[in-house]
Amino acid sequence: MSGFFSNLLFFIVAISVLVAIHEYGHYIVGRWCGMKVLRFSIGFGKPLVTWTGRGEDRTEYCISAVPLGGYVRFLDSREADISPEDQGRAFDQRPVPARIAVLLAGPGFNFLFAIAAYWAIFASGVPTMLPTVGNVAPDSYADTAGLEFGDRILAVGDRETADWETALVAILDGVSGDGRVPLQIQRASGTQRALTIDVGEDASHLTEPGMIFSGLGFEPWRPPAIIGDIVTDGAASRSELATGDRIVAVAGTAVQSSADLVAAVSARPGERVTIGYVRGEQQRSTEVEIDSVEVDGATIGRIGVQLDNDFGDVFYLRKFGPLDAFAEASQKTWDTMAFTLRMLGRMVTGDVSIKNISGPINIAQFAGDSAERGLNEFLTFLALVSISLGVLNLLPVPVLDGGQIVYQTVELLKGSPMSERAQIIGQQFGILALVLLMSFAVYNDISRILG
Repeated sequence: MSGFFSNLLFFIVAISVLVAIHEYGHYIVGRWCGMKVLRFSIGFGKPLVTWTGRGEDRTEYCISAVPLGGYVRFLDSREADISPEDQGRAFDQRPVPARIAVLLAGPGFNFLFAIAAYWAIFASGVPTMLPTVGNVAPDSYADTAGLEFGDRILAVGDRETADWETALVAILDGVSGDGRVPLQIQRASGTQRALTIDVGEDASHLTEPGMIFSGLGFEPWRPPAIIGDIVTDGAASRSELATGDRIVAVAGTAVQSSADLVAAVSARPGERVTIGYVRGEQQRSTEVEIDSVEVDGATIGRIGVQLDNDFGDVFYLRKFGPLDAFAEASQKTWDTMAFTLRMLGRMVTGDVSIKNISGPINIAQFAGDSAERGLNEFLTFLALVSISLGVLNLLPVPVLDGGQIVYQTVELLKGSPMSERAQIIGQQFGILALVLLMSFAVYNDISRILG
């Protein structure tokens, strides 16, 4: 249950921060445009904490019972009579361009927050893994295209790929576009060549969550299980294993990475097993009785080795100066916005699986997992959700900022507001669309939990 409460806590923190930023955008730009703000609330429902601001407006600030949203309430002549001293300060009494600016400010501040978060990440330094190919499945799309173990992906299409995240986004873009992924790769020998992965009509299936690598038939390179040192009195010290050996099997189970070794050994405490390894060019094996250790109340296996982690040709620290970090953060935010819009459009056309729509359960799990991995991971999570929140709010759905911008634009063009009936119908349509979207998102979350 501790995992559940941890996920819930970080989910609430994330939503509260991002909603506060979004609503503050509406609030401060509304103030700048001469509008009177009646209430600024973080959360919905009954106010739990309330205080009144200074100044002539006496804005009411509150933290409300349901921490899954928030709102800014402007003075509006359509909702109540306006006192003589407040004439001209109601939302609907201000010029249309001012109203549009207020509506744009919420998503705009979400994008600004993403830039700030990415700036902090890039300025502090990001441990980065070059996009290097691991195992390639026989007769897969990747194998047919000619991809091999150890290939480094230099570019996908015309986009250079300095890390796996950039490469993965570009690969998804190609798969969900025309089903073709043009790659510029560098072999382990140093030679370069161009090749193309073509998935044909299988694009939508491959864009389902967790399907891209297994569907294409390759996986990212992972550090091999090479022994860097042997612990005194550990199981390995009582065997023929030595520093520099690469472990390739445990009890008949193939070991392709350090993670595979940890999993295989941890599951066999106290067992005597055959460990296969490679020394130089020779394949060898040795018998090892795995030690049993207690960790957090559970008994797991250990063989007493420290694995080599010197892979400087694959891993590096990506760090930027303040100005370069800002430029990189701005570009990252723009690219993520554009990618989000493309994916949404392709979901509508059926080119991308709608199983990618996530609800609060899945987002909460991501919030908890990213927070456990450290500040940079949590900031990355916040930046991605902030961008998604900004993009979704700009969609032309009447109950969202984008829909309200459409209303204001129509009024600007025709010189008068849309009819009340048209606005009500639009609001009803928008509410129905959001309810259906949220229902489907929750259905996806539950489906993932149930497998």
